[in-house]
Amino acid sequence: MAQRLATQYVKAKLQLSVEEMSRFVRFFEDQQIRYGVKVLENGNQEVVLEDLAGREEIRLVFERHQDVYVCVLSCRLVHPGLTNAMRKAVAAFRGDAIVNRIYSNYTMIYHYNKGQVRRIVESAGGTERIVFEHKDTLGQLERQFRTTIIEREIEMVQGTINELLDLRNQTVDEGQLQDIDLRLREATHQLFVLEA
Repeated sequence: MAQRLATQYVKAKLQLSVEEMSRFVRFFEDQQIRYGVKVLENGNQEVVLEDLAGREEIRLVFERHQDVYVCVLSCRLVHPGLTNAMRKAVAAFRGDAIVNRIYSNYTMIYHYNKGQVRRIVESAGGTERIVFEHKDTLGQLERQFRTTIIEREIEMVQGTINELLDLRNQTVDEGQLQDIDLRLREATHQLFVLEA
């Protein structure tokens, strides 16, 4: 198995509520990461994370916007302790990120959206290959189901129009013809709306 040389957060964004900010800091206790928090101007906070061996450190500046803390960061991590903790934090706190996991002969590029990996691309020798891409299968099935329902409704309205046309051809009474014509106008309008 290839040895990872580094993990590079090309672009990462965390957006946390006040409550999530407290949980975010406590989260690193469970990951055995040292941390320190400084409160800056305007209520902004700087979170300093350091692995237990003291080999690696990153600073995350969270800017306060109303009741939300926003951190946009880019950094390069080498040691596994802090690397794994950051990966788990992005997932747990629904972060968006582009993360390069760098190996000697290739780079794996992970695209996170709301904490979930949506795409993985392998980059080697100037070429890229998609290894994984999230597909919204449930959403596709729901859209297909809705399309099927509309098609059935269109068929029912077309059947009603055909019956009304047959009835109109058989009717000679002027009052009934006006009623049939009114119902035909309503049905053709409904068909127009469904087909749009």
